[in-house]
This record gives sequence, C-alpha cells and structure tokens, in this order.
Amino acid sequence: MLQDLYEFKKDLGKRGVFFCLSGPISQNLVAEIGTTLEQKMTLEETSKATVLRVFSTVVENAQNIIRYSDEKEEELSLGIIAVGHKNSHYFVLCGNMVENTKITRLTDKLTKLQDMNRDELKKEYRKRRREPPPPDSIGAGLGFIDMAKKASEPIEFDFKKINEDFSFFSMKIVI
Repeated sequence: MLQDLYEFKKDLGKRGVFFCLSGPISQNLVAEIGTTLEQKMTLEETSKATVLRVFSTVVENAQNIIRYSDEKEEELSLGIIAVGHKNSHYFVLCGNMVENTKITRLTDKLTKLQDMNRDELKKEYRKRRREPPPPDSIGAGLGFIDMAKKASEPIEFDFKKINEDFSFFSMKIVI
C-alpha cells in the first residue's frame, strides 16, 4: 500500500485534482478546508468571485454528505470531496453512499436542472425559496439549484450500484 500512495498522488495530479478528502466529514473540517482552498486559490491569483463559488460549492457538497450520506461511522457521515483545476476551470467532485430507493428522486431533480438555462435556474431558485422545504429535505432544498447556478456546465452525476440496498452517488460541478 505504501508504494501505491505516490502513484495515487500522481494520478490525482494528472486528473487536475489538488485537494482530496475521503472519510468522515464534519462542519469543523469544512471550515478548515475552506480556509485552505481560499489560501491556495488566492496564491494562484484566482478572482474573489471564483474563490467564493468554489468554496460555497464545497460547503454545499460537504453539508449534503453530512446530512444525507447513508454511510456512517458512529455519528459521522462518510464521503469524498475533491477539488481540481483543468482547462481553465475549477471543478468540485463529491460522492457518498445512498440507499437505492433515493436514486430515482435524485436523478429526476438533477436531470431537470441539467435541462435548465441560467435564467430558468434563477427562476426556479426564487420559486423554491418561497415554498416550504420538501418533506424529505433537512435543509431548504436549494443546494442543487444553487450549485447549478454557479456552475459553468450542467452538473454531471452518476450512481454505481454497490449491492441491493446501496449505490455510490457521484457528482461533478465545473465552475
């Protein structure tokens, strides 16, 4: 395993990933991640607007993992978050386990957002803000819409079936 760690690091670099965290995610950790990303991106002379978009996307994904991951280690939710830069754009990858019963609902939400242009996303966001939170949501249900508004491309997502009960949900947001 030790010999493979360097190869893993090189592979991340080839893919443009400069930050990766896999394991338990907590609110305290999210704040530290944000500080680190902000410092790195500021050193690269990234615009404040882009730094804010990347940071808020990382925070939203971390909150989704904390709230909705179906893989837990005692009280902590498990998942993965990665941030990278490729083709003059930053990207945020995230993933976590979900029950297979949630796949259709998530697919419907994300597919609908993929088909919307920027104006439609803004309208949808304003509409959802006036409505009560969805019954299956811990938050206001605006996270995916907000990320889609900040993205420069439609959100990509995938589900990898793990067993009869669970799949691994992966998402990519390009900023």
